[in-house]
Amino acid sequence: MRKIVYDVAVTLDGFVSHEDGSVEGFLMEGEHADEYAERLKGYGTVLMGRRTYEWGYPYGLVPGKRAYPHLDNHIFSKTLRFDDNAEVRVVDRDEVAVVEGLKAADGADIYLCGGGAFAGFLLDHGLIDRLVLKVNPIVFGHGVRLFGGSTRKVELALVGAKPYANGVLLLRYDVKYGPAA
Repeated sequence: MRKIVYDVAVTLDGFVSHEDGSVEGFLMEGEHADEYAERLKGYGTVLMGRRTYEWGYPYGLVPGKRAYPHLDNHIFSKTLRFDDNAEVRVVDRDEVAVVEGLKAADGADIYLCGGGAFAGFLLDHGLIDRLVLKVNPIVFGHGVRLFGGSTRKVELALVGAKPYANGVLLLRYDVKYGPAA
Protein backbone atom coordinates (compact mmCIF):
# COMPACT_ATOMS: atom_id res chain seq x y z
CA MET A 1 0.00 0.00 0.00
CA ARG A 2 1.29 3.44 -0.92
CA LYS A 3 1.79 6.03 1.79
CA ILE A 4 0.59 9.60 1.80
CA VAL A 5 3.49 11.83 2.78
CA TYR A 6 2.80 15.41 3.89
CA ASP A 7 6.13 16.94 2.82
CA VAL A 8 5.85 20.61 3.72
CA ALA A 9 7.67 23.68 4.96
CA VAL A 10 6.36 24.95 8.28
CA THR A 11 7.17 27.76 10.67
CA LEU A 12 8.29 27.09 14.20
CA ASP A 13 4.78 28.04 15.34
CA GLY A 14 3.04 25.63 12.96
CA PHE A 15 2.01 27.63 9.88
CA VAL A 16 2.46 26.56 6.24
CA SER A 17 1.78 30.04 4.86
CA HIS A 18 0.52 33.49 5.72
CA GLU A 19 -3.26 33.96 5.73
CA ASP A 20 -3.17 35.13 2.10
CA GLY A 21 -1.30 31.97 1.05
CA SER A 22 2.04 33.72 0.59
CA VAL A 23 5.18 32.06 1.91
CA GLU A 24 7.41 35.08 2.38
CA GLY A 25 9.96 34.32 5.08
CA PHE A 26 10.49 30.64 4.26
CA LEU A 27 14.02 29.76 3.17
CA MET A 28 13.74 28.70 -0.47
CA GLU A 29 17.38 27.93 -1.21
CA GLY A 30 19.96 25.71 0.36
CA GLU A 31 20.68 22.06 0.97
CA HIS A 32 17.20 21.46 2.42
CA ALA A 33 15.58 22.82 -0.78
CA ASP A 34 17.86 20.72 -3.00
CA GLU A 35 16.98 17.58 -1.01
CA TYR A 36 13.27 18.43 -1.26
CA ALA A 37 13.59 18.67 -5.07
CA GLU A 38 15.29 15.28 -5.06
CA ARG A 39 12.54 13.74 -2.85
CA LEU A 40 9.89 14.94 -5.29
CA LYS A 41 11.35 12.59 -7.90
CA GLY A 42 10.42 9.63 -5.69
CA TYR A 43 6.68 10.33 -5.54
CA GLY A 44 4.21 9.00 -8.11
CA THR A 45 1.13 11.07 -7.35
CA VAL A 46 0.41 14.49 -5.89
CA LEU A 47 -2.71 15.54 -3.97
CA MET A 48 -3.65 19.15 -3.30
CA GLY A 49 -6.62 21.37 -2.68
CA ARG A 50 -7.86 24.09 -5.00
CA ARG A 51 -6.14 26.98 -3.22
CA THR A 52 -2.75 25.25 -3.36
CA TYR A 53 -3.21 24.45 -7.06
CA GLU A 54 -4.31 28.00 -7.92
CA TRP A 55 -1.35 29.37 -5.93
CA GLY A 56 0.77 28.33 -8.92
CA TYR A 57 -1.08 30.52 -11.44
CA PRO A 58 0.97 33.70 -10.82
CA TYR A 59 4.12 31.59 -11.27
CA GLY A 60 3.13 30.36 -14.73
CA LEU A 61 0.96 27.31 -14.00
CA VAL A 62 -1.65 27.08 -16.73
CA PRO A 63 -5.11 26.05 -15.45
CA GLY A 64 -5.71 22.37 -16.20
CA LYS A 65 -1.99 21.60 -16.58
CA ARG A 66 0.02 19.54 -14.13
CA ALA A 67 1.65 21.47 -11.31
CA TYR A 68 4.16 18.63 -11.09
CA PRO A 69 4.67 17.32 -14.65
CA HIS A 70 6.18 13.98 -13.61
CA LEU A 71 3.35 13.16 -11.17
CA ASP A 72 -0.26 12.07 -11.48
CA ASN A 73 -2.01 15.27 -10.26
CA HIS A 74 -5.27 15.16 -8.25
CA ILE A 75 -6.89 18.45 -7.24
CA PHE A 76 -9.60 18.28 -4.57
CA SER A 77 -12.21 20.98 -5.10
CA LYS A 78 -15.98 21.41 -5.18
CA THR A 79 -15.74 24.42 -7.51
CA LEU A 80 -12.79 23.98 -9.87
CA ARG A 81 -13.65 22.86 -13.42
CA PHE A 82 -11.53 22.19 -16.50
CA ASP A 83 -12.33 20.89 -19.97
CA ASP A 84 -11.89 17.27 -21.00
CA ASN A 85 -8.32 17.91 -22.16
CA ALA A 86 -7.08 18.77 -18.67
CA GLU A 87 -3.96 16.99 -17.46
CA VAL A 88 -5.19 16.95 -13.87
CA ARG A 89 -8.03 15.11 -12.23
CA VAL A 90 -10.42 17.25 -10.21
CA VAL A 91 -11.99 15.30 -7.35
CA ASP A 92 -15.26 16.90 -6.26
CA ARG A 93 -16.99 14.01 -4.48
CA ASP A 94 -16.24 10.76 -2.65
CA GLU A 95 -12.90 12.24 -1.57
CA VAL A 96 -12.11 9.62 1.06
CA ALA A 97 -12.89 6.73 -1.30
CA VAL A 98 -10.74 8.30 -4.03
CA VAL A 99 -7.79 8.73 -1.66
CA GLU A 100 -8.19 5.20 -0.31
CA GLY A 101 -8.20 3.91 -3.91
CA LEU A 102 -5.03 5.83 -4.72
CA LYS A 103 -3.32 4.46 -1.62
CA ALA A 104 -4.32 0.90 -2.55
CA ALA A 105 -2.98 1.22 -6.12
CA ASP A 106 0.50 0.08 -7.10
CA GLY A 107 3.21 2.67 -7.45
CA ALA A 108 5.36 5.14 -5.59
CA ASP A 109 4.23 7.04 -2.51
CA ILE A 110 1.82 9.96 -2.71
CA TYR A 111 2.92 13.55 -2.10
CA LEU A 112 0.47 15.70 -0.16
CA CYS A 113 1.27 19.23 -1.33
CA GLY A 114 0.53 22.37 0.54
CA GLY A 115 -2.65 23.54 2.18
CA GLY A 116 -3.49 23.03 5.80
CA ALA A 117 -7.27 22.71 5.31
CA PHE A 118 -6.95 19.72 2.98
CA ALA A 119 -4.22 18.19 5.17
CA GLY A 120 -6.57 18.56 8.16
CA PHE A 121 -9.33 16.79 6.23
CA LEU A 122 -7.00 13.89 5.42
CA LEU A 123 -5.72 13.74 9.00
CA ASP A 124 -9.30 13.70 10.32
CA HIS A 125 -9.94 10.64 8.12
CA GLY A 126 -6.74 8.82 9.14
CA LEU A 127 -5.20 9.03 5.69
CA ILE A 128 -1.79 10.69 6.24
CA ASP A 129 0.97 8.15 6.89
CA ARG A 130 4.12 10.25 7.18
CA LEU A 131 5.11 13.82 7.88
CA VAL A 132 8.25 15.34 6.40
CA LEU A 133 8.47 18.77 7.98
CA LYS A 134 10.96 21.40 6.89
CA VAL A 135 10.80 23.50 10.05
CA ASN A 136 11.96 27.00 9.15
CA PRO A 137 13.57 29.31 11.71
CA ILE A 138 10.73 31.84 11.63
CA VAL A 139 7.55 32.62 13.56
CA PHE A 140 4.53 33.97 11.64
CA GLY A 141 2.20 34.41 14.63
CA HIS A 142 -0.82 33.63 12.45
CA GLY A 143 -1.59 32.16 9.04
CA VAL A 144 -2.64 28.82 7.58
CA ARG A 145 -2.10 26.10 10.17
CA LEU A 146 -0.28 22.88 9.34
CA PHE A 147 -3.55 20.93 9.70
CA GLY A 148 -6.08 23.72 9.22
CA GLY A 149 -8.87 23.47 11.76
CA SER A 150 -8.37 19.78 12.55
CA THR A 151 -8.50 18.82 16.22
CA ARG A 152 -7.68 15.15 15.63
CA LYS A 153 -5.11 13.84 18.09
CA VAL A 154 -2.45 11.51 16.70
CA GLU A 155 0.81 10.11 17.97
CA LEU A 156 3.95 10.66 15.96
CA ALA A 157 6.97 8.37 15.87
CA LEU A 158 10.17 10.22 14.97
CA VAL A 159 11.98 8.32 12.22
CA GLY A 160 14.57 10.93 11.33
CA ALA A 161 15.88 14.41 11.99
CA LYS A 162 18.46 16.52 10.20
CA PRO A 163 19.59 20.06 11.01
CA TYR A 164 20.87 22.33 8.24
CA ALA A 165 23.42 25.13 8.58
CA ASN A 166 20.80 27.74 7.59
CA GLY A 167 18.62 26.86 10.59
CA VAL A 168 16.07 24.64 8.85
CA LEU A 169 15.36 21.38 10.66
CA LEU A 170 14.04 18.39 8.69
CA LEU A 171 11.82 16.16 10.81
CA ARG A 172 10.33 12.86 9.64
CA TYR A 173 7.49 11.25 11.55
CA ASP A 174 5.27 8.23 11.02
CA VAL A 175 1.68 8.97 12.01
CA LYS A 176 -0.01 6.60 14.47
CA TYR A 177 -3.78 6.85 14.62
CA GLY A 178 -5.85 5.98 17.64
CA PRO A 179 -9.62 6.23 17.78
CA ALA A 180 -11.04 9.35 16.13
CA ALA A 181 -11.90 12.04 18.65
